[in-house]
Amino acid sequence: MLVHYRVGGWLPKDHRVVDKWLAKRIVKVDEHAKRVFEEPLSPVLEKFKKFIEDDPIVYMGFHQMFEQVPLKPPYCYDPTGKPQVRDYRVMLRLFDNVLKTAPEYEDNDFVGFPINAILDWPMGTPAGFAMFTRKDVNGHFKDMFDVWTQFLTSSDSCYVLNTTDNGWFGPAASEAIPNFVETYVCDPDKPHYGFTSWDDFFTRRFREGMRPVHLPGDEWITSACESTVYCRAFGVKERDHFWLKGQPYSLADMFNHDDMYTQFVGGTVYQAFLSATKYHRWHSPVNGIVQRVVMVPGTYYAESPAMGFDPVAQNASQTFITTTAARSLIYIQADNPAIGLMCFVAVGMAEVSTCEVGVKEGDAVRKGEEIGMFHFGGSTHCLVFRPETKITFPSDQKIGDDVLLNSVIAKISA
Repeated sequence: MLVHYRVGGWLPKDHRVVDKWLAKRIVKVDEHAKRVFEEPLSPVLEKFKKFIEDDPIVYMGFHQMFEQVPLKPPYCYDPTGKPQVRDYRVMLRLFDNVLKTAPEYEDNDFVGFPINAILDWPMGTPAGFAMFTRKDVNGHFKDMFDVWTQFLTSSDSCYVLNTTDNGWFGPAASEAIPNFVETYVCDPDKPHYGFTSWDDFFTRRFREGMRPVHLPGDEWITSACESTVYCRAFGVKERDHFWLKGQPYSLADMFNHDDMYTQFVGGTVYQAFLSATKYHRWHSPVNGIVQRVVMVPGTYYAESPAMGFDPVAQNASQTFITTTAARSLIYIQADNPAIGLMCFVAVGMAEVSTCEVGVKEGDAVRKGEEIGMFHFGGSTHCLVFRPETKITFPSDQKIGDDVLLNSVIAKISA
């Protein structure tokens, strides 16, 4: 069973909040509109613009994705009643603005994916789907994110790590991330609590003893991430129509046709996601040996065409993007023969494109040991088990429930 509502908090429940956020960004871009459009974009975006304008199919697609958004509320209307982000040139200017900033905390209306918010409605159009599934378009997004990463990993991005209303140590953020000092490795007596960049803050670590492995025995599967349960699926098929309503898992596509996927046909998938304010490192759910690590390039803004205009962006397309988005596969041969081979699948969502793996083939991993991390924003992950693995999930753990890192999510029978 999977859910089609906003349970992650990546984008606010009321889409008018996204409209308001976009309006503020557009005001910043349009304050000096005449001068702005005469000035060059950042080199990476000038390259993106040239690519759009030099290819007639892409040029048409980037026009149509905005034209296909309806001209009625709530589809990106600003407070004056005029539609927002109706032109790829404005889109690129907004991107340019985002690449020079770090995300501020915006209370419960925080938009964890600034570029995802800009593309929210175009992602639901036929033209948007056609563009955002193109390899060359995704190549330009990757180049753009590489530039943004340079900023987010620099000390210049620390300006949002402060105690102001929109700072990450301010009163609103402290309410959303309670007991920060006691929970995470930091030093409140140092500038920016000792964090050297926005990315350093985002990939923060738990203090020793904060998330102990609840049950270390090999018969228990523990949560690989601090996350929210999204889906549990049984008897998963080798190939399925993942683009249809219901978004069934399609193992061959999820595993990018890696030759080890056949062992999981008919097996079980557990999927859970990480919201923007959570801990973003991954930990092994079992004791075992890493058999293989596979990096899969993919899309950033493709969402399920079955969802139509999805006001929650990719949140309702999480099963779909396990077959399309950038992701990492970590195969682990569990010490418990009743588990055997299992796979941890880290799936990047939108701006969250960097899946950094921290283990390699042949490494022995213990349950609860760190194996990698996401960089920036919320994301999603899967644990995939073979059909021979007899797995039982707790009856009191429901879809949409939050689960702590290293807490029990399943039991294995011999």
